[in-house]
Amino acid sequence: MSVKPPSTSEFARIVSVMQRLLAPDGCPWDREQTLASLKRYAVEEAFEVCDAIDGLGDDAKRAITGAGEVTRRADDPAVAHHREELGDLLLQVVFQSELARAFGWFGIGHVVHDICEKLERRHPHVFAGEQVGGSAEVIANWEKLKLAEKAGRKTLDGIPKGMPALLYALRMGDKASRVGFDWPDASGPRARIDEELAEFDAAVASGDREAMTDELGDVLFSVVNTARKHGLDPEDALARTNRRFAARFGRVEALAKEDGRSIDAHSEEELEAYWQRAKADERARG
Repeated sequence: MSVKPPSTSEFARIVSVMQRLLAPDGCPWDREQTLASLKRYAVEEAFEVCDAIDGLGDDAKRAITGAGEVTRRADDPAVAHHREELGDLLLQVVFQSELARAFGWFGIGHVVHDICEKLERRHPHVFAGEQVGGSAEVIANWEKLKLAEKAGRKTLDGIPKGMPALLYALRMGDKASRVGFDWPDASGPRARIDEELAEFDAAVASGDREAMTDELGDVLFSVVNTARKHGLDPEDALARTNRRFAARFGRVEALAKEDGRSIDAHSEEELEAYWQRAKADERARG
């Protein structure tokens, strides 16, 4: 199934709209924004895109090369939500580019040109006739080309320092693996979890909070690497657990309320019983 693009250049339209908003007689709020003030919006919009992707369910996990048809139509609310959030994220790219243009640095055309050049340069198997044996070789070649382009750049350079720690650890493991620094299989980092937990327990016994913090970090890092070796996204796994906990805890609160007492007026045994009921209710719903 293909979707025909609009008959006119909507991309040119958003640039024109943004330029109008930033004009001397444009929007006061937009004109007061800076690249620094827009940072939070870029991050928020990126996370909102991720939330919208989660709302697509199994369709979000389908690749073009995968078997089967997507289950949602173009007019599905979840699809419309994803489309809207992508627009909000695109706005941030155009907004920052227009501020940069006003400073005499570059415009959105330069941004588009540079990414097109990069994509063609780093896909020689598509644009230059080179042969690859599969996606793993594509990734390895990408890293080699990237390092060659950025002489003197270290393997772990380029990972955003403001990225959440769990994702940062995952990206470090990915990058180190691409240059051969990795365990041969998942048993390596899995064994390291047990080792690090033992060291964490020893730090707890010592009462040294700095050591406890360091050892807990090592445990989490080993968990992330175990997830990576199994092809799992630890951020997604934790997010799913967070959602399950929130839903179950909400059910616990509801059960406590039905009993006529506030949740903090119940014993530990009563709360555990409510928790088990919440889990059973969840399983019953499928």
